[in-house]
Amino acid sequence: MAKDKVDIRDVAALAGVSVGSASRVINGAENVSPETRDKVERAIAILDYRPNHTAQALRSRSSKTIGCLFTDVTNPLYARLFRSLEERLRKDGYMLLLANGLNDAQRETETLAMFGRRGMDGVIAAPGNETDAQVLAALNGLPMPVVVLDRDMATPGCDALLFDHAAGMKAAMAELFAQGHTRIALALWRASSRPVRRRIEGYRAAYKAAGLRVPDMLVQAASATSSVFADVNALLQRADRPTAIIAQGTYTLGSTLRAIEANGLRVPQDISVVTIGDTDFARDHAPSISLLNVDAQRVAEGIATLLRSRMADAGQPGRSERVPLQFTDRGSIGPAPRP
Repeated sequence: MAKDKVDIRDVAALAGVSVGSASRVINGAENVSPETRDKVERAIAILDYRPNHTAQALRSRSSKTIGCLFTDVTNPLYARLFRSLEERLRKDGYMLLLANGLNDAQRETETLAMFGRRGMDGVIAAPGNETDAQVLAALNGLPMPVVVLDRDMATPGCDALLFDHAAGMKAAMAELFAQGHTRIALALWRASSRPVRRRIEGYRAAYKAAGLRVPDMLVQAASATSSVFADVNALLQRADRPTAIIAQGTYTLGSTLRAIEANGLRVPQDISVVTIGDTDFARDHAPSISLLNVDAQRVAEGIATLLRSRMADAGQPGRSERVPLQFTDRGSIGPAPRP
């Protein structure tokens, strides 16, 4: 039977530790010895102690919660990032609350407003609408630290963590150039987003740096599933078809591989393929697909650092950090076929 009005002092007394030590265990702090943590957790179980998080938040003015807005949580990249973010922020005693923006400006605006009303300690935002006035106003109006993830947004009071897509694209292109490829297609969608813009910049810059003309082989589909197959299929039926394709993400990669198969081509004997983002699909394909990828743990650490810094000094100017993309060759790149 649980004791009436059990409080943290009862827990500390039963565990034989100070109230401060009990508090650190309850709040998930890391600077606690395993022995002390075990004593406090056993005392909590015996007393059936349940912290009043609302009261704690009122006293400390901290909800120990970080709001996270992603434009599409079904994207495998965001799923990996969320997992790493949750694990990293948990070490600092924070819970991560995930919201799905669905690339809908009104939904994103309402979600950000809700984060503000709920008194989150911080917000991580990767909205689908970079220039929408309502989304920008909602972000700029938040009273807590905000980290904008991989978006170019007019948010001077917010920090940003950006992926270096252009440099990553140049690295992938260099690998293909080294194998003799000069007709390289780039299959993308949603061309209005920062990642797509920067990838196109890197693609064109790589050709320019190599002293080569940029071919007319850029696929910018209306959606990842509606027209990528048709557009890539049309490229593959040209007399000067591409000998390599860089495909954005899981959905675009799937449509690209279907088009390659439909044209009786083999990877990498007839055509080389590179994708963006590490997924089970790319890893399990035969052959495994070479890729550009960000280190999710490095991203999580960078965001946690920006949030902590902003919490400590809310008045500092907005900061921008960059995370590189890493190229991994998994066997889907081969020499360019001879004419």
